Amino acid sequence: MSSTTAAREKIYNARHYALGILVVVYTFNFIDRQILSILLEPVKNDLGLSDTAMGMLTGFAFAMFYATLGIPIARYADRSNRRNLIALALGIWSFFTALSGVAQNFWHLLFARIGVGVGEAGCSPPAHSMIADYYPAEQRATALGIYSLGIPIGIMFGLFAGGWINELFGWRMAFFLVGLPGIVLALLVRFTLAEPPRGLAEGRDDSGEQPSVRETLAYLWAKKSFRHMSFAAGLTAFVGYGFITWAPAFLIRSFGMSTGEVGTWFGLLLGLAGGVGIVAGGWLADKFGAKDPKWYLWTTAIALVVMTPFNFLAYNAATATASILGMVVPVLLGNFYQATTFSQTQGISELRMRAVAAGILLFIINIIGLGFGPQIVGIVSDLLSDTYGTQSLRYALLICSFVNIWAGWHYYIAGKYLKDDLVTQG
Repeated sequence: MSSTTAAREKIYNARHYALGILVVVYTFNFIDRQILSILLEPVKNDLGLSDTAMGMLTGFAFAMFYATLGIPIARYADRSNRRNLIALALGIWSFFTALSGVAQNFWHLLFARIGVGVGEAGCSPPAHSMIADYYPAEQRATALGIYSLGIPIGIMFGLFAGGWINELFGWRMAFFLVGLPGIVLALLVRFTLAEPPRGLAEGRDDSGEQPSVRETLAYLWAKKSFRHMSFAAGLTAFVGYGFITWAPAFLIRSFGMSTGEVGTWFGLLLGLAGGVGIVAGGWLADKFGAKDPKWYLWTTAIALVVMTPFNFLAYNAATATASILGMVVPVLLGNFYQATTFSQTQGISELRMRAVAAGILLFIINIIGLGFGPQIVGIVSDLLSDTYGTQSLRYALLICSFVNIWAGWHYYIAGKYLKDDLVTQG
């Protein structure tokens, strides 16, 4: 066995450790991204802001920079060391999360949220590319599903920590205590994670040629499956980010829950049901998609339609307990799209365009979902406030939840074209 082959095999055998570290990084990504949702009410009251302003801070202020910078950063990742990029990005967003704790007005907090968005833009595109090199196609949706566990785990810890730290020490200390540990994790990533050779898991040779962003976008847009799949993911994220951002405020306003109570129960809901949904969605996609590729996406289409009626139970409930229980099925099924969408985007991409492909997908998801989701819910809530008062969020969230049916239709169409669009050459 040559030294090169032995080195490649050593890196391949360390893929489970690498995946575990990347899950922790993604967990911190979502702790720092979503902690503001549990702190919306105390921050809003302390700084004297409107729902529309808070929607801007949780939506476009973050998404505009996170999404647009994701593509050039991803292009850099396709020709450089992805591990080092992730470590640097983690350090940057952790610093700006901590900096949020000294904000004195809307503009200070806006600057800090932009910094978080800039840092977090360097996380998922290179991470997706690394995982695609660590795991072969038939295991990739499951692996990316495990990676995506960082979302519910991060949200759960962010809500729990943010809620109780706010209760005990105030919202400013919450930002400090969740931001600073990420800087230590950045050092761990830099010095313990191995950078995999491109094409490692598939035994494919890397030509070293990197398409431009324009060429990559043209390549992806020529595939009908990507067009429908990416838009469907954006619409699903629109509902999801609107829900994650505003449901804590809904529970506080409509049922008088404290931030600590919401952080505990809503955090457990998103962490447990959301985690099961992400892993189950990836596993079911791999199971049924292995027999017929269209089922990689049709499993998500079915899940999105099935979950829609349960939103009526959640938003029309008379008690906090009934509302949270009503959210279980939507949270579980609403996370089916994550693993398989990311996985199939890698599957239809060439080796040196994988990070950029992930960046393009995330750009679409985050502009539609993270940009418009929290913002539109906030605007609709303000528009309904004269009629429904403190109950306006209840109806704003319900109205926006119907977008999932539209998303399900696009996943169905995307599945019909997927088989012809997958890259199969060795």
